Amino acid sequence: MDLEALAKETRKSAAPTPAIAAQTHIIPSEVRKSLAKHMLTDGFDIVLDLKRSEGVYLYDSLTKRRLLDFFTFFASSPIGVNHPKMMTDEFKDRIFEAAVNKPSNSDVYTTQMAEFVDTFSRVAIPDYLPYAFFISGGALAVENALKTAFDWKVQKNFEKGYTEERGYKVLHFEQAFHGRTGYTMSLTNTDPTKIRYFPKFQEWPRIVNPKAVFPLVGANLENTIRLEQEAVREIKAAFERNKDEIAAMIIEPIQGEGGDNHFRVEFMQELRRLADEHEALLIFDEVQTGIGSTGKMWAHEHFVKPDILAFGKKTQVCGILAGKRVDEIPGNVFHVSSRINSTWGGNLTDMVRSQRYLEIIEEEQLVEHAAKEGEFLLGRIHELEEEFAELSNGRGIGLFCAIDLETPELRNTVVRNAFQNGAVILGCGERSIRFRPPLNIAREDIEDGISILRRSIKSAIH
Repeated sequence: MDLEALAKETRKSAAPTPAIAAQTHIIPSEVRKSLAKHMLTDGFDIVLDLKRSEGVYLYDSLTKRRLLDFFTFFASSPIGVNHPKMMTDEFKDRIFEAAVNKPSNSDVYTTQMAEFVDTFSRVAIPDYLPYAFFISGGALAVENALKTAFDWKVQKNFEKGYTEERGYKVLHFEQAFHGRTGYTMSLTNTDPTKIRYFPKFQEWPRIVNPKAVFPLVGANLENTIRLEQEAVREIKAAFERNKDEIAAMIIEPIQGEGGDNHFRVEFMQELRRLADEHEALLIFDEVQTGIGSTGKMWAHEHFVKPDILAFGKKTQVCGILAGKRVDEIPGNVFHVSSRINSTWGGNLTDMVRSQRYLEIIEEEQLVEHAAKEGEFLLGRIHELEEEFAELSNGRGIGLFCAIDLETPELRNTVVRNAFQNGAVILGCGERSIRFRPPLNIAREDIEDGISILRRSIKSAIH
């Protein structure tokens, strides 16, 4: 074949192929039936329309109605749906470029990944947590935080003269949810269904939960301090009983699924002191509390600095940040190739989306907005508390708010009523309702949500 013929063949093979029509088209009323052929479909009774959903409203194509979003996909959607700055042609081109292929970020680098990391660093990474690792999944983020701690502690023990590996235990708290992976199931202890029949490290120390009850005055304050003292006694006993075996203490700054359980700053300060005293790393699981919900970029900023922070949900990309304390071991996981890793090292499409979210959060000052509007939301929650004797323990930092109902049954009825009345909101713990609105929620939308909740409570108790 001569050169001209070869060129023609090359051009022919490079020509664009015709668009391929979708092989399957499923109408909204058939979605659940189709999925049920292969999986359990016991989620929300909606079919989300991604085109018609907008801002703080989800569009249900089954009932053809809008639902106020106090749920945000389990607190993972930071700025609502289809924000105008996410819908520009420029951004669509940018995210398509990342989405059409899926490179292995762990070892093949791109300008898109570098720009995401640079933005994440500028907007959200504290200077005291310089090391970063990315992966897909919040539980896997926690898992790698634990691996980092095990690596650090075992090598610490070798320096002390131990000749066998030692340092494989994690101290954690009651009512914690840290995930459903191999290590994290030994920490999670909310709904037994989520960990039942799976192997766990039963010997890992579990500590009483000194959660605060609000208003935090009088007998409530006294009881919280008493629980803190008990927790500290248990922690000290655990370190004594497991000499050089505890690699880390892990806690959610606010326990989400366990019931939106808050802790006093004095208790967090004691955890920091005990971690330093007993050569354990302090890990904060901020998968749910991170990226602005509490009125600060990270919830731990209300308390103390951790050694390792696990992130996910609103970051879209999951992973960990770690501080310089890990450098007490020069050959830690951030300096030795492949000690922690994954094929995709996160997801490039998620990184491009996350970068734009972070830019919008920065441009629109949404962390500060969450702090301000969170005060307003909590005030409205307290008004409900005064109005209905069945409500108590209204609490929150920023937009990360919750309230208790008298019984689990009443809570569940109110959640169902709210859905029927036009709002998606979740329960947590035994009898709490949790508020997880987008960071950019407007005051009038908060008012609408409270109005829906008020009607839902009235119909539940009458």
